[in-house]
Amino acid sequence: MESKIEVLSTIRIDYSSDLYKIVDSLNRTLKKKDLMFGLALDEEDKDKAVFTIYRT
Repeated sequence: MESKIEVLSTIRIDYSSDLYKIVDSLNRTLKKKDLMFGLALDEEDKDKAVFTIYRT
């Protein structure tokens, strides 16, 4: 069985050290709805984060 991950939305936001808590809560809460959330530091600007929503 093949699992395909679809990117629904990606935004750049100001980085905060607590952002991971929001992403973790979203992942735990909405996993059963086939949604997954990602957070990464922007490669070009370390003061920004990239927040992505996926459908699994």
